[in-house]
Amino acid sequence: MYIRRPLRRPSRSSQPSQPSEVEVRRSPRSRHGSRRSRTHRAGGALLAVAALLVSACSAGSSTTTASPAADVALAALPRATPSTLTSYYGQKLSWHTCGVPGFECATMKAPLDYAKPGAGDIRLAVARKKATGKGKPLGSLMVNPGGPGGSAVGYLQQYAGIGYPAEIRARYDMVAMDPRGVARSEPVECLGGRAMDTFTQTDTTPDDQHETTELVDEYKKFAEGCGAHSANLLRHVSTVEAARDMDILRAVLGDRKLTYVGASYGTFLGATYAGLFPGRVGRVVLDGAMDPSLPARRMNLDQTAGFETAFQSFAKDCVRQTDCPLGGRRTTPGQVGDNLKAFFRKLDAHPIPTGDADGRKLGEALATTGVIAAMYDEAAWPQLREALTSAMKEKDGAGLLVLSDSYYERDADGRYSNLMFANAAVNCLDLPPAFTSPDQVEQALPDFEKASPVFGDGLAWASLSCAYWPVKATGEPHRIEAKGAAPIVVVGTTRDPATPYPWAQSLAHQLSSARLLTYVGDGHTAYGRGSSCIDSAIDAYLLRGTAPGVGKRCS
Repeated sequence: MYIRRPLRRPSRSSQPSQPSEVEVRRSPRSRHGSRRSRTHRAGGALLAVAALLVSACSAGSSTTTASPAADVALAALPRATPSTLTSYYGQKLSWHTCGVPGFECATMKAPLDYAKPGAGDIRLAVARKKATGKGKPLGSLMVNPGGPGGSAVGYLQQYAGIGYPAEIRARYDMVAMDPRGVARSEPVECLGGRAMDTFTQTDTTPDDQHETTELVDEYKKFAEGCGAHSANLLRHVSTVEAARDMDILRAVLGDRKLTYVGASYGTFLGATYAGLFPGRVGRVVLDGAMDPSLPARRMNLDQTAGFETAFQSFAKDCVRQTDCPLGGRRTTPGQVGDNLKAFFRKLDAHPIPTGDADGRKLGEALATTGVIAAMYDEAAWPQLREALTSAMKEKDGAGLLVLSDSYYERDADGRYSNLMFANAAVNCLDLPPAFTSPDQVEQALPDFEKASPVFGDGLAWASLSCAYWPVKATGEPHRIEAKGAAPIVVVGTTRDPATPYPWAQSLAHQLSSARLLTYVGDGHTAYGRGSSCIDSAIDAYLLRGTAPGVGKRCS
């Protein structure tokens, strides 16, 4: 499955974001000598080939645009706080400096198991940057960048806390909490660096039974590693539990209602909060919305179509550029896709050097990840063209490896963050698996290949990973209505690859108080990505409570 977490462009404010960077570690004897590879932003939302796909068809995709509603709706929790949770809601946070100027950090306790609050705690990392400007304080603004598995604390410190509009940062305390199992909040652990290297290089388009068995074995090793290192935690990293943690934090911060901006998977987290606590919803923005009513297979198929739509946009742009290695001005998007697929087939048979100090070569799996990584933000297209040119014409796979490593959050020393582990843990707990056997994947291949001739085969096989998860799913597809909630702004981008536009339409239809704000354009999510129309609408809502007009569209 592919991660739902947005790449961020430079901020509109005077202070630029400071995302981390990833480099390819080249061997000293590389043919490029000691030259360092170009870096790529790792603050973005990129691929998790090992979990469940979660985005959908964007406008014009080959799948249907209507989202079949689940039979059940998420039930709201009682308004009164249970006595068993009183100590959690009444706790005081001990704030301290935490290495980034202007930010404070603390640790919050929550019950590991909400059904048995006395059975033990989980410790959750929280960070904030206090409002310092003039004007009436508006309380706390909680942010989450998605994933699942993306660090909200890192996102706050690297982007939101310095990159959100100055007036918002002046009047809100900017706050983030790493969800349970993520980053600084008792992270799920699964595999070491070398084992993850093997996992990420495994062929996800098996050509025969031997390669199918190898892929299944890697999925099993990944799942077994998670079960061995995080057995008890894996049962308690659901989105419902993370949303309940958010309500404890809201109360601990002293806010009567939740003000929140969630991107990508963060929209599922925010919508779940609204469904559980509709009376505590303040100003909530859900950007790059997910549709909670869809089963895993449909989500994966929809996301496959979404990536195809994004690739079509890239292909049309590529052939207009002088440095496009996939065709010239008269080359159709379909032919561009055929040329890329032919290149992938060559890599499948003969991986090419990358200069990586750990000896990794660029095969089909890593190359596909690198290409998909660049689909999240059209600002990455020039880098993708350069990386493809080097790989196709010079047999130098370093550029695509950089893109792939940034997606997986693999650093220059071969260490991986826990992004992939948490991503799988949350997804496999939230929904039953899309497929339970290779035979089911084989039967579904025609549908996936129709949805995306370029990516369909690999994304179908990626949908198998949760079949071997050591913990049974506790969630099911469901609608979220949040009856009685204050107005909620749902944002959808028409050619979003990871959370396709029909999902935003569906979520806005489900939520009783939603206002759908549409961005007509490319890329994953819309706020802070260059549209003054989108930004001003969201800023007005956060600052003054003025929701966008019905049917508002921006470009």
